[in-house]
Amino acid sequence: MAGSVQAATTAGDQGTTALGRAISDYLQHMAVERGLAANTVAAYRRDLKRYQHFLEQRSVDDPAKISRHDVTAFAQVLSDGSDGASALSVRSAARTIVAVRGLHKFWSLEGISATDPATDVHPPMPGKRLPKAISVGEVTRILEAVSTETPTGQRDRALLEFLYSTGARISEAVGLDVDDVSVETIDEGPVVVRLLGKGSKERLVPLGSYAAKAVDDYLVRARPGIVAKGRGTPALFLNARGGRLSRQSAWTILKTAAEKAAIGRDVSPHTLRHSFATHLLEGGADVRVVQELLGHASVTTTQVYTLVNADTLREVYAAAHPRALG
Repeated sequence: MAGSVQAATTAGDQGTTALGRAISDYLQHMAVERGLAANTVAAYRRDLKRYQHFLEQRSVDDPAKISRHDVTAFAQVLSDGSDGASALSVRSAARTIVAVRGLHKFWSLEGISATDPATDVHPPMPGKRLPKAISVGEVTRILEAVSTETPTGQRDRALLEFLYSTGARISEAVGLDVDDVSVETIDEGPVVVRLLGKGSKERLVPLGSYAAKAVDDYLVRARPGIVAKGRGTPALFLNARGGRLSRQSAWTILKTAAEKAAIGRDVSPHTLRHSFATHLLEGGADVRVVQELLGHASVTTTQVYTLVNADTLREVYAAAHPRALG
């Protein structure tokens, strides 16, 4: 509730003109009726403040008088910065146009304007970003770079093995409690982990034997001593004081291991997630299975990982197809 009130407060500062009041009504709707987070509403407000300023420069101060030409002209200035503000990247421009389209749809539905001039104005298509994966050998070097001679070392090894074995987001891993991990096999199958992903969507993910052993060793040999230093938190991965490990600390653990392994590129927790997906697909896993393991709502999101294998696909095609080579 406090977040909604804060968002609603943030929403109502676009000005006293008819245009400003209509934008404020939309932001109020997004904050209160749609329940968007304060930070999200603030981002919408910034984007629409630029749109409002652009329209006022064109002497358009009434929502009902905005034309499709006005909207398309605004889309153009987002790219070239000709309105005096900074030119935006494709992704940032797309986000702003999405906000403008939502604004006009709301105005149309509420009868503030008779038509929706933005309905056919689409945001620029961002280029596909190929996930940055590292090789299996590089992953192995990172994992083996962690010394397990100390309790925190055993925790670090368990954490990194866990991230690569499950493809979990870093927030999912540090949010785990001990009870979320089934250290006993189910029907003689692999250990199973319960992950809580985006939108509080729960999924079950198998834990490979290397990761299962690392987590079990940590639970038996290291965690009892670490948790005794704190207040008995149920968290699986603990910091040195016995509290729940933070995302920042988990990032540092991986960064330190990658440096020790002399990996010549930036490695983040998301790198292990990307590598998890890429290596599964290279090993023949079905993209829909990988989708379930990653917790993607749409298989389209997962399919971007298949682009990573383009070189491999070309090599296989050239070697296997009877008419690939003349």
